[in-house]
Amino acid sequence: MTTPPPALLIAGHGTRDEAGAEAFRSFVRELGRRHPELPVAGGFIELSPPPLGDAVTELVERGVRRFAAVPLMLVSAGHAKGDIPAALAREKERHAGISYTYGRPLGPHPSLLKVLERRLDEALGESARTPEDRADVTVLLVGRGSTDPDANAGVHKAARLLWEGRGYAGVEPAFVSLAAPDVPSGLDRCVKLGARRIVVLPYFLFTGILPERVRQQTEGWAAAHPETEVRSAEVIGPEPELLDLVMERYREAVKGDLRMNCDSCVYRIALPGFEDKVGQPQQPHFHPDDDGHDHDGHHHGHHHHGGHAHAH
Repeated sequence: MTTPPPALLIAGHGTRDEAGAEAFRSFVRELGRRHPELPVAGGFIELSPPPLGDAVTELVERGVRRFAAVPLMLVSAGHAKGDIPAALAREKERHAGISYTYGRPLGPHPSLLKVLERRLDEALGESARTPEDRADVTVLLVGRGSTDPDANAGVHKAARLLWEGRGYAGVEPAFVSLAAPDVPSGLDRCVKLGARRIVVLPYFLFTGILPERVRQQTEGWAAAHPETEVRSAEVIGPEPELLDLVMERYREAVKGDLRMNCDSCVYRIALPGFEDKVGQPQQPHFHPDDDGHDHDGHHHGHHHHGGHAHAH
């Protein structure tokens, strides 16, 4: 008798935007349809249903004992480094006999850069099909923004890789929250660098409150700077490349050959201004739909943005 392959558990961040939450759920359903040989389930750390714990329970009820968890996140910030591992550790206590491996975040994978390039082409329309046209275009790649410098550096890395060999005048990074430069400052920087045409490209998987904020801030800045041509590109979305990449991360996790970036991680190395995070005790996020009670009936408070576990 062959051992069934480990199930696939998709861990999402969560959003207050119903369309964004539904995009995630529908993406998880599509993965399940494409891979009938695998039990697939998905849940969120916070803000939207279903919580990650419910997804684990669903898999356990289907007879699953082993699973691989893949974070549906572009960069490795506190959520991927800490909240998900802490949440999974808690599920292991709740469900006797389960085991799991944990995959890497998605970006900046070459197949995602290909989708980003496609989004830029769509935003520019037919007018930017030649190398000369691209040489006039400066891209502002806008990430979520984090209090984790390593996560913010991940957006810079994506910007650099997107610029390499594609012929744009430049690709500048910016952030929608928690990190500088913000969208208006990022646009100002592009102009200082001599930008003639700017495309603002959201570095987000699905629609949501933050990508919408990026668009509004872009439109606000553009209205105040009529001399600069500014366009907004779409989010990555549930593209075939994204579905394939999640499976690649799943296979990696199952093989167990994983290396998380710990070289510049605030939880291990004292980085300037973040010294207090080194060796911090780790707490899971508590999802509002999760009662926060372990099976022994003890209640745990909500430690939001407390320490983060570091999985290796």
